[in-house]
Amino acid sequence: MTRRLCILLAVATMFLVTAEGYRNGKVSASCDNMRPNHSHESNNGSSPYTITVDKNKFSPGDQIKVKIIASASGAKAFEGFLIEARDATNLDSAAAGTFKLVDPAISQLLKCGDIQGSAVSHTSKTKVKEIQVIWNAPKDSPPSIQFLATVVQHYNVFWVKIPGPVVTQSGVTPIPTRPTTTHTTTVITTPSVLPKPFTSDGCGSSKSCLRDPSECNPETDPKCFFLSFATEGQGVVFELSGQAEGYVSFALSLDKWMGNDDVYLCIRNGESVDIDPAYVKGRTHPVVDSQSELSDVAWRLADGVIQCKFRRDIYIPQDHHRFTLDKSYYLFLAHGRAEYGMVHKHDRQPLISANKKVITGAPENMSGSRSPLIMKFHAASTGIVFARYFKPSWPQHTIFGQKVWFQVHRTAMVLVVLLTCTAFVLAFIYRGGWSWHAGAHAYLGCTVTALTVLQPLMAIFRPPPDSASKVHYYCIKHISDTVERDREQDGREGAQSTEGDERESTEERKRKGRDEQQVTGEEKGGILLHYFSRLANSPASQRMAMALLRRAPENVSVY
Repeated sequence: MTRRLCILLAVATMFLVTAEGYRNGKVSASCDNMRPNHSHESNNGSSPYTITVDKNKFSPGDQIKVKIIASASGAKAFEGFLIEARDATNLDSAAAGTFKLVDPAISQLLKCGDIQGSAVSHTSKTKVKEIQVIWNAPKDSPPSIQFLATVVQHYNVFWVKIPGPVVTQSGVTPIPTRPTTTHTTTVITTPSVLPKPFTSDGCGSSKSCLRDPSECNPETDPKCFFLSFATEGQGVVFELSGQAEGYVSFALSLDKWMGNDDVYLCIRNGESVDIDPAYVKGRTHPVVDSQSELSDVAWRLADGVIQCKFRRDIYIPQDHHRFTLDKSYYLFLAHGRAEYGMVHKHDRQPLISANKKVITGAPENMSGSRSPLIMKFHAASTGIVFARYFKPSWPQHTIFGQKVWFQVHRTAMVLVVLLTCTAFVLAFIYRGGWSWHAGAHAYLGCTVTALTVLQPLMAIFRPPPDSASKVHYYCIKHISDTVERDREQDGREGAQSTEGDERESTEERKRKGRDEQQVTGEEKGGILLHYFSRLANSPASQRMAMALLRRAPENVSVY
C-alpha cells in the first residue's frame, strides 16, 4: 500500500503524455476514387444509408445542409465515411466547393486536390447513425452539383460513391439524376477449401520449411507455426499454417527489421479465410494491394488453426511492391488478432529466419528465432535478484568490515546500474532510434533507467536516521523502488505470453546502511501524514495517509 500511494505522486503525470490518439479518417489518398483501401470489394447491393439536403436550388455563396442517415429499417450504425460534392455532369471531376463542420468531434475536413475542406471524413471509429455537415457553394460552382458519399459499416462492409441529390444553381434547368457507377480492376479469385492439413513431409528435400517449434508437423501439432515454399514452373507455391485468433502472415524482407517488406496475409473472416498480398512502409500497418497476383488460392479452418495456400509468379514486374523470388530474403512469420478483416499488431515477436534464403533455391530446413541475440542481452539486466533475499543470511559475518548482505547488495547495485544502462543503449540500437509504437513501454523504460541511476546517488546523499530530511528521502526511495519493482513485474508477465520480449526492468534495491532503525506502523503513518500534508495541505492528503496507516504492516525500515 505504501508504494502505491507514493508512486501516485510520481507517475500520475507521466501517463498524461504517453497516450496518443489514433489519426483515423485521414483518407485524402482516397479523394479521387472514394474507395477505402480495405482489401475487400465494396457492397454492390442497395445501400441502407441515404444522403439528404435541405434545398435543391443554390446561388454562389449559399450554404446547403447535407446529411448521411441510416434510412433503411434495421440499418446499423456506421464507423467511417467520406463526403464530396462534384460536378453532376462529370462525376469523375475534382471535388467542388468547401464544407463546414457541425460536429468536429466526429467529423473533420480534408484537402482534396488544391482545396482545403473540399471533403469531410470521420475522426474515429465511433459508430453513428447520422452525420451532418454544411456545404459552401463556390463562386465558380458548376451549374449542377451532386453529393457522393462512401460509408463504412465495418472494415469489410462498405458502400462506395452512394449517389445523393443533385442541386442546381438558380435559373439553371435541373439535369436528370443518373446512377453512379464505379470502376475496379481488381482480380477476384475464388478460393477453394483444403481437404486436409499441411504436412512437414518433404521439408528439406522437396520444399523449404520454416517452423516453430523446429521440426514440428502441422498435420499432427495444432500449435505448429509452419511456412513452406517450393518452385513449380514459373511460380512458387507457398503453404502457411498457424494457430491464431485472427490471422497468420509471412513477409519477405531485405533485413531483420520491419519495413519495406513484401507481406502475405491469411485473415480469418467469419468461417472463411481471406488471402491478400500487402506491403509495409516502415513500422506501419500493412497496406493491402487492391490487385491480387495470387492464383490457386485455398484455405482451411480447424481447431483454431488457420491454413492457406497460394501460387505466385517469380516475376511480377507490373507491381513494384512484390519482390522477385529468385533473390535472397529474410523470412518473417507472425500472427495476431483481426476484426472484420482488419489485422492488429502481432501477438508475439515474429519468428525471423536465421539467414537469408533464395526463395527459388534448393530445398532447405530453415531455422529461426523470435528473440535476436541483441534482445536477449538486453533482457540480462533483470538478472540481479539476490540483493532482495539475503539480508537475514550470515548475520554475524562481514566482508571488509561490512555485513555480507550489504556488500553483496552494493555490488549488485553497481552491476544493475551498468547492465541497465547497457540495456537502455541496446534498446535504441535494436530499434534504430526511438520507438514511437512502443507505447508506455518506452517511457517506463526511460523512467526505470533514470531511477536506477538515481539509486546510488541517493545512497551517497542518504541522511542520518535522526535527520529531519529522512521524511523526503523515505518517500523518494519508495517511489524509486516501486517504479522499478512494478516494471520488473510487468516484464515477467510479458515474458509468460511472448518469448524474447524486451524487458527493461531491474530488481528492487535493498535498503542500505548499518544504522537502520525499526519504527511502528503508527510512526510510519505519521511520517507519511507529515509528508503528504507538506505536499498539499488538504484533508484529502490526510485521509490518504490515514488509509495507509490502517493497512500498513507492523513495522518498516527507515534509513
